[in-house]
Amino acid sequence: METNSLPDPQERPTPSSNGRPSGDNNHLLIKAVRKGDIKRVQQLLEEGADVNFHGEEGGWSPLHNAVKVEREDIVRLLLQYGADPCLRKRNGATPFIVAGIVGHVGLLKLLLSKGSQVNECDHHGFTAFMEAAWYGKVEALRFLYENGAEVNLGRETMEDQKKLKKGGATALMDAAKRGHVEVLKILLDEMGADVNACDNMGRNALIHALSNLKKSDVVMNITHILLAHGANVNGRGEEGKTPLILAVEHDHLNVVKMLLEQEHIEINDTDREGKTALLWAVELQLMEIAELLCNKGASTDCRDLIQVARRLYNSSLEKLLLDHGAREDDCPSAEDWEPQSAHWGRALKHLHKIYRPMIGKLKIFIDEEYKIADTSEGGIYLGLYEKQEVAVKRFHEDSTRGQNEVSCLRSIRATSHLVTFYGSEHHGGLLYVCVLLCEQTLEMHLAKHREEAVESEEDEFSRDILSCIFKAVAELHVFCGYTHQDLQPQNILIDSKNAVRLADFDKSSKWAGEPEKIKNDLEALGRLVLYVVKKGDVPFETLKTQSNEEVIQHSPNEEIQNLIQHLFCPGENVKDHLRDLLGHPFFWSWKNRYRTLKDVGNESDIKTRNRKSRILQLLQPGPPDRSKSFYQWTSKIDKYVMEKMNEFYKKNGNFYQDTVGDLLKFIRNLGEHIDEQKNRIMKSKIQDPSQYFQKNFPDLIIYIYTKLQNTEYKKHFPKTHNGGDGGQQASQL
Repeated sequence: METNSLPDPQERPTPSSNGRPSGDNNHLLIKAVRKGDIKRVQQLLEEGADVNFHGEEGGWSPLHNAVKVEREDIVRLLLQYGADPCLRKRNGATPFIVAGIVGHVGLLKLLLSKGSQVNECDHHGFTAFMEAAWYGKVEALRFLYENGAEVNLGRETMEDQKKLKKGGATALMDAAKRGHVEVLKILLDEMGADVNACDNMGRNALIHALSNLKKSDVVMNITHILLAHGANVNGRGEEGKTPLILAVEHDHLNVVKMLLEQEHIEINDTDREGKTALLWAVELQLMEIAELLCNKGASTDCRDLIQVARRLYNSSLEKLLLDHGAREDDCPSAEDWEPQSAHWGRALKHLHKIYRPMIGKLKIFIDEEYKIADTSEGGIYLGLYEKQEVAVKRFHEDSTRGQNEVSCLRSIRATSHLVTFYGSEHHGGLLYVCVLLCEQTLEMHLAKHREEAVESEEDEFSRDILSCIFKAVAELHVFCGYTHQDLQPQNILIDSKNAVRLADFDKSSKWAGEPEKIKNDLEALGRLVLYVVKKGDVPFETLKTQSNEEVIQHSPNEEIQNLIQHLFCPGENVKDHLRDLLGHPFFWSWKNRYRTLKDVGNESDIKTRNRKSRILQLLQPGPPDRSKSFYQWTSKIDKYVMEKMNEFYKKNGNFYQDTVGDLLKFIRNLGEHIDEQKNRIMKSKIQDPSQYFQKNFPDLIIYIYTKLQNTEYKKHFPKTHNGGDGGQQASQL
């Protein structure tokens, strides 16, 4: 390497005085660096050339170029003249990263001493360590590792790329992809690289190697090393292709042999189009590989292999397949099959059509196209269980959560507000739990209805949803003997018939009399009440961070506030508390509320205004409460209606007074006479009495309920527990 004397670092460059434009000097400086002409570089710097000038092509600075041509002497000179060691090219690469590409240990060491960071990366997430692995620079790789480079760091790419699932690759994947055998060994044996790390598309190093390498000897060596270190032989690449399918597709016979020797190889696994390794071998007319697969037990039931061989005029393949049990028309046409689910229909139809090896009674494909949701363990996927459309929740076979899920689901009855359980399967160390497939979560359901116009102010939508949720949780507590412990919108589902179903029991626990576990469910329900009546406008995660007092304060009215208070303070009989709460006025229709008010108003002591009677003493408020809607109620009734109703008492002057008892009497009397022909004008003003009294006195029913709920007068309350419009008794749920 050329070495020349360098200027005293204390000397500073002086501006150009020769009349040449500084822009020309900048371009000349980059040319001089590329040629390695250190004398010319120094001259241009002394004349005032910009040491941090970015070239037009890719943003290469003089320092980037000096590193690229591996001139440590020029790098030092540029640094002395103020070159920024952290300057980036347009792709974000620093001189330090370029030093990793060229593999120059001296430059790496120098730049580290000048402030470079060992794990700094460009805009695509490449570090110097990754570049060294990509280009096979062994000494640079070791130096970087010794200086703190992260071996298993995945590439952190730009946001738009991340949305396309780009990035996430590690140095090991790069070495495998490029066929650098020595680098691969060093990463695995000396540096502890994770052989099963996956990029953002879910591809491991083995998939990267088999997808990109063409030379059979290199592919064999890389595959052998990765398998010896425990690489997942059933991983997936683009289009859902497994290592075995990729090896067949690229006609790597010896790699196919190597893979088939692995203990846990899934020989009949398919790609996204439902094609197995054997079908690929037949389509590509790879006779030797097809024979190897058949001898190893590959299924010949994947589509009509015989027809494929015949179309190719390959009688040898046809005979091989017939000898191994292949039959014609093994796979019936799925063109006429229509799924029941509207939301998941397209994916289900595809799943029904493609070939998949069965897991017991279950047909499933672990692929993004069929994913319903992520979970903390194995995710939830679409499946067909005994030809029934199902949601399949995956767990490790020893998972406590999985065992909880199955145990709880087995206790559920067929007619239920909980998801139906169809069965479970075990395969490959995993547990597959198959339940009713629903269309959407509660969160999605509320978002869909949030903007819909409501014809009346009666919120039947929220009432019906919460009634079903209460019944579901009550059933779980009383009949199943479990507590849920994870009640939230994502675990409440809407099925194809628009019915509410409670799901996800992996955190559930058998109830052994501990009141706190049921109280946990009740507190979560209190937050769900507010979440539903607000139509999801307040995120459930926000409600979870608020205290019980804050949640109660945010209730839109006294009725909902009272319901939530009962959930937060259930009393002693916690197990049956929800069944009792299904009789709360929140679940009464407006017609039932009106009927209740009339029935209470029909009590003889109210009609005769017997102030010493028990019922009027119960209803008699303390000091006048101006906040109540029924305070001075006579002034809030339509004037004409009030006058007509008072006409009956003209003779004795015993007109209606501003008491709760008289309001109930008024409601009863009006209900008895409003439909008479002589009262048609009054009827036109009142219209529907149930709506009229609910809108004018919205807190009256909760006031009556609170005063009378623990007395003999609760006989006037609706006897059913589904909003008062008929249905199952509480004892039946």
